[in-house]
Amino acid sequence: MADLLAWTLRDPDIPSDLKDPANWPVAMREEWAADHGTAAAAEHRRVLCEDLRRCRQALDAFDPDLVVIWGDDQYENFREEIVPSFCVLVYPDLDIHPFHHMNEFGNPNAWGLPDDMTITLHGDPRSSRALADDLLRRGFDVAYSYEKREDSRFPHAIANTQLFLDYDNAGRAFPYKILPITVNCYGQHAIARRGGLARFAEIKDEELDPVGPSPARCVALGKATAAALRSSDKRVALVASSSWSHAFLNDKDWHLWPDTEADQRLYEALLVDDYETLASVTIKEVVEAGQHEMLNWFCMLGAVQELGLEREWSTFRTTDVFNSNKCFAVYK
Repeated sequence: MADLLAWTLRDPDIPSDLKDPANWPVAMREEWAADHGTAAAAEHRRVLCEDLRRCRQALDAFDPDLVVIWGDDQYENFREEIVPSFCVLVYPDLDIHPFHHMNEFGNPNAWGLPDDMTITLHGDPRSSRALADDLLRRGFDVAYSYEKREDSRFPHAIANTQLFLDYDNAGRAFPYKILPITVNCYGQHAIARRGGLARFAEIKDEELDPVGPSPARCVALGKATAAALRSSDKRVALVASSSWSHAFLNDKDWHLWPDTEADQRLYEALLVDDYETLASVTIKEVVEAGQHEMLNWFCMLGAVQELGLEREWSTFRTTDVFNSNKCFAVYK
């Protein structure tokens, strides 16, 4: 789990003193330790799996007919040809390769399964088409897609939701139909960095893309989605798929650690249902903190606000070594 940090430390443009663990924050030095994060990784994984199982238990107790997932498109369907702000995926059942994303970096999967293993993602094209139609009629100009790009991986933010919420089965036994809505979370970096990793030498004179949707616009989408689905006869669960601040997106801290302080401010607002503060965050603040993927959470929180749901449980897991802080929450 510390491979990304190890890769970052090989960037020749990062100041040498910042590569020295002696100059890192205390918590980061403790995680890194003498084993370069091995022991800390096992504990980090353990608590994340506990939190994922708690979310899955809440999902099973609700027993939804449909699971709406907001997830980022990380240079997957959103490519140079067109980059919408939001896209409803009107897909039937699909066999997908959940380890495709990890394979690109040569990382093994935690289950010891074949790299080319497939899982079936159960879609609901009729509900997806109806939602896109309803949003458009409400004046919310979403895009929609009937087929994924042939030459690209399936959006991993959606695939990982099934994979992680069915962790004990590596995503193979997830019984619920999924309605994916992909979000241009990467905005200025969607094409410029192809939604991924970059060395500092590569980004010094980069030509940034237009910004992604603002947190306020994501909240509005969440509200519109909830309003559209309220009239449905289906039991619908709403899921935001993402970690919060990512180290590899946090330019001001040299991609070494996530912006925990910025995440903590948002989590404190979440704890007191301070939707005004959450919706007032600017896209500039999001990008500067490396919180790009938080836009998925803003969509979900808009739906939570529209439906008057109450937070039953949440937790916030921080890390310096393992790329991103993670938040878990259950609203009912």
